[in-house]
Amino acid sequence: MHEHDETAPDEALAVLGAVRRCLEDVIAFEGSVALLPPGGAAGTAGRAAGAPGAAVPAPGQTCRGAALEALRREICTCSCCRLASSRRRFVFGAGAPDAGIMFIGEAPGEEEDLQGEPFVGAAGQLLTRIIEAMKLRREQVYIANAVKCRPPGNRDPREDELAACAPHLRRQIAIVRPRVLCTLGRVAAQALLRTDAPLGRLRGRLHEYDGIPVICTYHPAALLRQPEYKRPTWEDVKWLRQQYDGVQL
Repeated sequence: MHEHDETAPDEALAVLGAVRRCLEDVIAFEGSVALLPPGGAAGTAGRAAGAPGAAVPAPGQTCRGAALEALRREICTCSCCRLASSRRRFVFGAGAPDAGIMFIGEAPGEEEDLQGEPFVGAAGQLLTRIIEAMKLRREQVYIANAVKCRPPGNRDPREDELAACAPHLRRQIAIVRPRVLCTLGRVAAQALLRTDAPLGRLRGRLHEYDGIPVICTYHPAALLRQPEYKRPTWEDVKWLRQQYDGVQL
C-alpha cells in the first residue's frame, strides 16, 4: 500500500496562488509579454508540487519563465530582416529565467540553427566548461544572442540585422533582470554597448546597460582558433563571478 501525501494539494494551491499573484504584478508592468501561455508555468508548478521529491520553482522564477515563453511565442516568426528567409530554427535563448548572469553571443551557428538552442556546437561546449570552471552550472545562467537567426555562412550579423533584433534582446534582458551581463566577442559587445570600439579596448573595463554591469570577453569560438586567448578570458570570467556574488576563484 502506497503512502499518500495529504499536504500535496494544499502545497499545490499555495504555489498556484503565489504564481497567480506574481503574474498579475508582472502583467501590470510588462503588459501582454507576461501573459501565461496555455499549459505553461502554472501547470508545471502544479505538477512539481504534487511530485514526490520534485523541486517547486520559486514564484519569481515561474513568472519570468512565463514571460520569456510569451516573448518567444510572440517573436519566433519574426521576419523583420533578411535572416528570416534562410533560417531553419529561430534561436531564442535558454537557461534559468531568473539567472544572475546572462551571457550574450553574436548569432547562432550551424548547430544552433539545426537545434534551435544557443551555444550547442563546439564553442557552446567550451562555454559550458567555462561556466563549470566558474563553479556554476549551465542551467544556472541564461544564454542568448544579439540576433536570433543564423547569418548565411556564419558571417557577422549586419547592422540592420542587429538593429532588428535589438528590441527582442532588450526585452529578454528586462525579463531576466540579471545582476551582471557578459558579452562574448566583439560583435555582441559593440551591439549591446552601441559602440564601434575594438574588443581590446572594451575588455578590462566595467560597462553598463540599463543599470546592469557589463563585462566583455572573447567569444568561445575565438578560443578554439587562438588558444592564447584562454588566459585573458579566464581572468575576465573570474572578474565576472566576483561581480556576480563576490566569490573569488
